[in-house]
Amino acid sequence: MNLPKRHRGKYNPAHPAPYELSRSRIENFVKCEACFYLQQVEGVNFPSIPGFNINEATDVLLKKDFDECREKGISHPFLNRLGKGHLIPYSHENFTLWTQSLHFGAEGRLNTVHEASNLKIGGGLDDVWFNKETKELHVVDYKSTSTKAKGKSVSLSGWWKNAYKRQMDLYVWVLRRLGLEVSNIGYFLYCDADRFTSAPFLREGAALMDFKVSLLDYSVDCSWIEPTLMAIRKLLDSRLSCPKHDEKCEYGKFLRECEASVSRPL
Repeated sequence: MNLPKRHRGKYNPAHPAPYELSRSRIENFVKCEACFYLQQVEGVNFPSIPGFNINEATDVLLKKDFDECREKGISHPFLNRLGKGHLIPYSHENFTLWTQSLHFGAEGRLNTVHEASNLKIGGGLDDVWFNKETKELHVVDYKSTSTKAKGKSVSLSGWWKNAYKRQMDLYVWVLRRLGLEVSNIGYFLYCDADRFTSAPFLREGAALMDFKVSLLDYSVDCSWIEPTLMAIRKLLDSRLSCPKHDEKCEYGKFLRECEASVSRPL
């Protein structure tokens, strides 16, 4: 049997190449092993969701700003105002490839092979800053939101934001395996659309949304990654029936309610 060089998509236990898993697929496993199993082992495609186009737009605009500084080798005025002028956007020959989450398995992109599990892990990050004082790199993640309570500040609290933290943990882990000196401190650059501003939204020639910008530091924790990869390998090779859905899994709840309703008249 002639197998393709890369092992991705539906898992094939006969394929010897490292099985490719993106950061988001690993997050699926952490949240619900059943959903991971259905997608990776059984090849079930889950319903798609609309793209977050405004969030994507803020990412694009932030990258433009920091890319200008990257080309000049200088810090950004925003960082200077925070007393962090020692942080400059990192320049690397593969940096653009590191930001491309699609087809991460290709050469030069942000990926690494974890030999113990024979899994190829990767994704696409937002930014990396170089610390001129410590000579270390800091992983940076752009986030966009709009707080619904007046006067409330953005934070990293909330169970759903654990996924943000795991995302950064994983990128730090991958970069370190690529031989780079990466700090234990990562940064979340939050753009918070101010719905309580007194400034008009519809202005001459354009509608302008005001954003409050915050820089939140986070101490990374990579201790969970390798045990999780080994657990993924065990599940992939178990070939047993699908695990139970996590209690918090919305798909699992939907399926249980559908099953319970089958015996009831519509």
